[in-house]
Amino acid sequence: MNGTITPNSLHFERHHSGIPNIDPAQHHLTIFGMVERPLTFDYNDLLRYPMQSRVLFLECSGNSYQNTAPQAADMTCGELNGLVSSAEWTGVPLHYLLDEAGVKPSASWVIAEGADASGNNRSVPLSLALQDTMIALYQNGEPLRPAHGYPIRLLVPGCEGNLSIKWLRSLKLLDQAAHTREETSKYSDLMRDGVAGQFSLKMEVKSLITSPSGKMKLPEQGIYEISGLAWSGMGAIRGVEVSADSGATWSEAELQSEAGIYRAVRFRIPWRWTGQPAVLQSRALDSNGNLQPTRSDALRGHAPGLVYHYNGIQSWLVNEQGQVRNHYA
Repeated sequence: MNGTITPNSLHFERHHSGIPNIDPAQHHLTIFGMVERPLTFDYNDLLRYPMQSRVLFLECSGNSYQNTAPQAADMTCGELNGLVSSAEWTGVPLHYLLDEAGVKPSASWVIAEGADASGNNRSVPLSLALQDTMIALYQNGEPLRPAHGYPIRLLVPGCEGNLSIKWLRSLKLLDQAAHTREETSKYSDLMRDGVAGQFSLKMEVKSLITSPSGKMKLPEQGIYEISGLAWSGMGAIRGVEVSADSGATWSEAELQSEAGIYRAVRFRIPWRWTGQPAVLQSRALDSNGNLQPTRSDALRGHAPGLVYHYNGIQSWLVNEQGQVRNHYA
């Protein structure tokens, strides 16, 4: 693949209790709790509201967790880092529905719940819900597929994927977080001092080289294009640097696609391989000055076994035979 848009059939999937078989004619979205007017919408109701389309990345908070293990796993780029995708999402800005319901001044959280077997739910800060969050109905121009939340899903740009509840059936306004199973036993950040942090929702600046990458082989010496992807939930990508000497020196890569808030971009740079071992790395910088950290910096302070929000620099070792494998620099 090239570019930045992921075809729907290849978009990563993560399910907590399988994929429900939902009849859109029987499915409803209810907004209740700390609102002036509890509301219920069916699928056709939502189709009548003004919609917007945005190209956005979506990343599982557990993406790249294999790179937190003590030994570097000999895996492909997709196997290590494949729980991120980009699509054009179309739907109704959530603030339209919340404005209509009349959110009470004391409300500060929205508890979103899905219609899967687990009733998967998450607490979303009201400030996020009123900004860029949408009720997504379409993905890359077609109605959502069942695996991606048909008929409707929440989409919270820039945040960990589990916050974007699929098969959305209710939004409850509260004055506090619900501390559900999915934000206590899971999706929390255990630190070395034994304290677990919660609601680290934004995905931090990140990049990775997709070619050359794990388990590929360079057939001969010569000029190759180093290409990859960069994204950030903290801003727009401002630049990407690439190193072929394990971070000793860096060169600015060209951004092949348009940068924007919560948009993944593809970068590229030519590189001459002379047959000597090389360690390829990329690091991204976003519009708020966040620089992608080294692996050691990304792991600092976290308890062993960190599995969420890892965004350390990905390193690929090219050996003298041109074989590429995952590497800890």
